[in-house]
Amino acid sequence: MQTVLFLFPQLNMSAPKEEPYRIIKPENQEEKKGNKNRLKDKRNRLSLLLQKAESREIFIPFPSKPEKTNTSLDEPSKWGESLDQLLAHKSGLGLFRAFLQSEYSEENIEFWMACEEYKKIKSPAKLASKAKKIYSDFIETDAPKEVNIDFHTKEVTNKNILQPTLSCFDLAQRKVHILMEKDSYPRFLKSQLYRDLLKQTQVEHNGHRRRSQSFTSTALLQTQAEFTAWL
Repeated sequence: MQTVLFLFPQLNMSAPKEEPYRIIKPENQEEKKGNKNRLKDKRNRLSLLLQKAESREIFIPFPSKPEKTNTSLDEPSKWGESLDQLLAHKSGLGLFRAFLQSEYSEENIEFWMACEEYKKIKSPAKLASKAKKIYSDFIETDAPKEVNIDFHTKEVTNKNILQPTLSCFDLAQRKVHILMEKDSYPRFLKSQLYRDLLKQTQVEHNGHRRRSQSFTSTALLQTQAEFTAWL
C-alpha cells in the first residue's frame, strides 16, 4: 500500500505566529476623561448659580451687540478693580447677586438694587408707596430682608420717607454699599464662581486673539453660541 504525501509549501509551520492586533489606549486617556468631567461639573455649578440671577431668568453674561465684543470679553477682569465696576455691569451685578444668593445673604444687594430702581420713579404717588415698601422690606426692625445698618441711619431714613424724595434712601444705601465693599465683595473675588468665569473668559479671549486680531460678526455669533452651550 502506497503512502501519499501531500506537501503544502505555502505553509511554514516553523514561522513564528503573529500576535493578534491589540488596541492600545493612550496612557493619559483616563486622566483626560477625569479632567473633562471635573470641568463639566464646575460649569454645571456655575450654570445653576447664574440661573438664580435676575429673578431666575437664564443669565448670559455677554451682551449681544458685535461692536462691544472686546469690552464684553474684558468685563470679568474689570469686576475685580472695584465694587462699583462690578455693579455697573448688568452681567457683573447678576453674578454677584447669584453668589450672595448661594450664601443666603442677598438682602444687601437687593436693597441696593431697590434703591437704584426707586431713583428712577417719576410719579410722586408711586414714590410714596414705593418708599414705604422699601422701608418695610429692608429697614424697619424685624423686616423680612432687614439690612444691617445702624440705629441713626434707620431714624434718618424713617423721617425721610414721611416726605419722600428721590434721595431719601441715599444714606442707607451708602452704608450698605460700604458693608458689601468690605465684606461680601472680597469673598466674591475669592470665590470659585468668579475664578471659574474669569478663567473661562480668558480662554475665550486668548482663543479668539490667536485666530484673528479683530472680531467679525460671524466670530462673535460663534463665541456667543459656544458660551450659551457651555451654560
